[in-house]
Amino acid sequence: MHLPLTIALALLTASAAAAQEGPSFDCTKAGSSTETLICSDDGLAALDRRVAGRYAAARAAAGDGAAADELRAVQRGWIKGRDACWQATDLRDCVEASYLRREAELVTQWMLEAPTGTAVWTCGDTPPEKVVTVFFDTTLPSLRFESGESVDSGTLVRTASGAKYEGSFGRSIWMKGDTARYRGPDPDGTEVTCVLASEE
Repeated sequence: MHLPLTIALALLTASAAAAQEGPSFDCTKAGSSTETLICSDDGLAALDRRVAGRYAAARAAAGDGAAADELRAVQRGWIKGRDACWQATDLRDCVEASYLRREAELVTQWMLEAPTGTAVWTCGDTPPEKVVTVFFDTTLPSLRFESGESVDSGTLVRTASGAKYEGSFGRSIWMKGDTARYRGPDPDGTEVTCVLASEE
């Protein structure tokens, strides 16, 4: 039996809308409590689609070779970390935070948006270290750390004053006006004072 054209079109439109509202993965194959939650939560599904889009853009920027292989490996590791949110006290908060941090990482590391500003800092004195912070207007405010050949992503965390961004392996910078406290990814976690050298 053939459906009337108007009904067929309505069903097709509804199906397309449902696909648009759902996450980037197939919910019939959801394999974890985290994925089940994402499939039932419009806000998290929208975040999933957004991060999937960012990842696709990063894949395109990476091309082929070692950089693309590393990107895929990191993404797989991130998915495992996101799915481990079932251990958190608040599953939804954990999943949302995981998506927001991953979006920030992809944008800052692959320069997927135009930055909103750049600040260059002179940190420490034996010898002084040049630290560049490049800011991005992601949903969770973020920056790109550049120090020597090292590149890292940082996201804004709550503080009583100033603006503090935390990156990987203990790296952080806490900015207050023209000065900041910077901690590199060194095991000893030494914190040094920084002075603003230039700003754009």
